[in-house]
Amino acid sequence: MYDRSFHPESLMMSYGYKPELSEGAVKCPIFQTSTFVFKSAEEGKAFFQVAYGQREKGPNEELGLIYSRLNNPDLQILEERLCLWDEADECAVFESGMSAISTVMLEFLRPGDVLLYSKPVYGGTDHFINKVLPEYGIVGMGFTADQDAAEILDMVETLNLGSKVKMVYVETPANPTNTLFDLEACKFVADTLTTAEKDVVVVVDNTYMGPLWQHPLKHGVDLVVYSATKYIGGHSDLIAGAVLGGSKYMKRVRTLRTFLGNMAGPWTGWLLMRSLETLKVRMNKQAENAVQVANFLQSHPKVEKVYYLGFIPEGTRQYEIYQKQLSCAGAMLSFDIVGGEAEAFKFLNSLKLMKLAVSLGSTESLAEHPATMTHSDVSPKDREEIHISEKLVRLSIGVEHFDDIIWDISQALDQV
Repeated sequence: MYDRSFHPESLMMSYGYKPELSEGAVKCPIFQTSTFVFKSAEEGKAFFQVAYGQREKGPNEELGLIYSRLNNPDLQILEERLCLWDEADECAVFESGMSAISTVMLEFLRPGDVLLYSKPVYGGTDHFINKVLPEYGIVGMGFTADQDAAEILDMVETLNLGSKVKMVYVETPANPTNTLFDLEACKFVADTLTTAEKDVVVVVDNTYMGPLWQHPLKHGVDLVVYSATKYIGGHSDLIAGAVLGGSKYMKRVRTLRTFLGNMAGPWTGWLLMRSLETLKVRMNKQAENAVQVANFLQSHPKVEKVYYLGFIPEGTRQYEIYQKQLSCAGAMLSFDIVGGEAEAFKFLNSLKLMKLAVSLGSTESLAEHPATMTHSDVSPKDREEIHISEKLVRLSIGVEHFDDIIWDISQALDQV
């Protein structure tokens, strides 16, 4: 457009949409339809041949619309716009973050395979890896940020599992401790275990950073997953997920999505397009507020420790990763309150402006207790190892005035 390469935030209002195809409407309408009319039987045949992989799309051929389980204008345009942030070849949007994650794992893992995964991960992901996948003969093996690539490989080889590893799954920053994992090291592990017979796919959950503050594909990973419910949606009014990456792997993800039938609907797609228009301004404001909140908590006598990316000490391995992978400290932070569950609950029950609720990344500030809520299904041994204790409180900072957020946190701490 105009021979200029526009920034993603400038293209969120127009990219991929042709107003002339929708009566000149300035915004993409909601295409609330299950099926689409073909101009001829020959056109229908051609569309299905491409959709089912019976032939490749021609160089100047536009894939037509068939059925909303396969493609829908709202999803197509949304997926094209999401690709801009991560510079991905393709994107597939799902009905939830867990449907995106589970579809990727089910596509690339088979009975007898081993999944290497970072600890901690989101509680739902932990449950799927450790409770659901074993029912299909797939074993999860966790590693922590304290282990480097050599130590992870040594762990795998000691158990003689190198030939069985098919995926390295990484959540960074980790939920809820903000622990960072080196993506290039994870890619090195995957490449080392890759053979002529099998690829080891690297998948990164980038939900905590959204599409703005970290771009895993630039560090060599294969696929990025999001709970689009969070920063991408940003208004606590929808549930959605997304997977992005190179065409080599995205073709497989899209195919399984078609037959599992877990794509997002047109209304969700339309809401996400609306949200993308304000994504950068929302996230930047949330990050600015988080700096103020973190500084307040850091000096409070009833706060034992603050888990915030902006407080990582220089000269540490975590700081090196932060400098290499992230452009911002984000808007998520956790803290250990002095005491335990009783004190954490008293704080949470005393909040007035902030909402006591799970989820994150939305315009309103939220607070929750990971050990008994989002991560309650994580084994006690793992919770202890990865510092998810009864005194840990997680905060998702919103767009309210930071003075008001701090006032609320302060008066709640006063009640403890």
